[in-house]
Amino acid sequence: MRLGQTSIVYLVSKVVGSLLGFVATVYFARLLGEEVLGYYSITLALVAWLAIAGKIGITGAIVKRVSEGEERASYITAGGLMMGGVFVVIALATLAFRGAIDRYVGAPVAVFVVLLVFAELLRSFAFSSLQGHHLVHVYALLATVKMGLRSLAQIGLVVAGWALSGMLVGYAAGAIVVGIASLWILGFRPAMPRREHFGRLVEFAKFSWLGNMRAKTFDSVDIIVLGFFVPAGLVGIYSVVWSITQFLNIFGSAISTTLFPEISKEAAEDNSRAVSNLVENALAYAGLLLIPGLIGGGLLGDRLLLIYGEGFVEGTSVLVILVAALLAYTYTMQLLNTLGAVDRPDLAFRANAVFIVSNLLLNFALVPTVGWVGAAVATFLSATVGLSLSFRYARTLVDFAVPYAEIGRQWIAAAAMGGVVYAARGVGETYWIADYNAPFVVSLVGVGAGAYICVLLVISTRFRTTVTDNLPFDVPVVGG
Repeated sequence: MRLGQTSIVYLVSKVVGSLLGFVATVYFARLLGEEVLGYYSITLALVAWLAIAGKIGITGAIVKRVSEGEERASYITAGGLMMGGVFVVIALATLAFRGAIDRYVGAPVAVFVVLLVFAELLRSFAFSSLQGHHLVHVYALLATVKMGLRSLAQIGLVVAGWALSGMLVGYAAGAIVVGIASLWILGFRPAMPRREHFGRLVEFAKFSWLGNMRAKTFDSVDIIVLGFFVPAGLVGIYSVVWSITQFLNIFGSAISTTLFPEISKEAAEDNSRAVSNLVENALAYAGLLLIPGLIGGGLLGDRLLLIYGEGFVEGTSVLVILVAALLAYTYTMQLLNTLGAVDRPDLAFRANAVFIVSNLLLNFALVPTVGWVGAAVATFLSATVGLSLSFRYARTLVDFAVPYAEIGRQWIAAAAMGGVVYAARGVGETYWIADYNAPFVVSLVGVGAGAYICVLLVISTRFRTTVTDNLPFDVPVVGG
């Protein structure tokens, strides 16, 4: 399967999964309100941080060592044993401090935290094994299945009256089922690891663990900090805004997930030109959805959030700031991905450390003084710092050219899209939209997406070539 097609499979799978999650979140927002979503989001953020301790870089090390193609089963077994041992410690500590955890969240969730950490570690272990085998497209499809199972289980349990408990149990159920299915599809059979297998995993993990922390810092540290300073209702609104921005990051995530094992393989074979080409392609397309998403968020953010309920419209300004932060972060992610793939996790460690410290300090400085918008500003500023440092390190190792022209074309196409959407919204609000917000938003998004793609196909030879090279059929108009 060609890399472009692998990325497309990943992208389509993530889009479907995100749409399922979007429908479920709208349902929960309307049925349970902002406060319960706040409790749910704080719990998941806490689980994310505890799961980092369970992974301690092991999942990234599994992908790296397994992708190198030698003694794969032994490396997977060694990684699983290491993660299992750490989980036992986390579970005991969580139960020992269950009172403090329940007070922080505002609801009795400690037992669910243990279940969720187990589910997350199992899923991460299984998915990293698939990625190491270059089965990114299979992993992506299973991630969509996970989202579907999770949403169905959550909705069923909430309807049955379980409320917050149902959302948490449903979340864990989807991850556990898909984790087991992943290992079954892989045909994994444990192999007795030797000391050297543990040693080589630790050698990579001792630097790469901070990459996991960097990702979770970006995803959830603001939720953790907000949990100390603002009401659960505002945390719920913020989490909904964040989930919307994550949809726009799907393509950037698809690129980094797909290219890591490929860059790793080419680097192991000392094919520097192939590594450079892969990095340049990653940078060229990382912002493909986020650039128009930033403009679209400014134009449609209020109406998009209105779908969740009137109270959520308060998060419109936060939405724009977070999309801008995510745009900077997704480029950072491609560069840090490169550092890990060329076996320089030490440099990625340094960049991640600066990003994490700046994010934490800015959040604790801005949230108490500025309010919940300060969390979004802190995320944007720290992402910018991370981008600058990761770019500096990556350029010392890989001779790549930043595709400024291609990125500029994406901005031109996004600006044209913005004009179309602005005009369409004005006409629609004048003549039709008063009581039909959801279909109106969907229509505007469709019109905007169509305009963006059409303009980009016209002005970008690189984009046209990429599309035609990876379609399973010929499109003469596009190819011409």
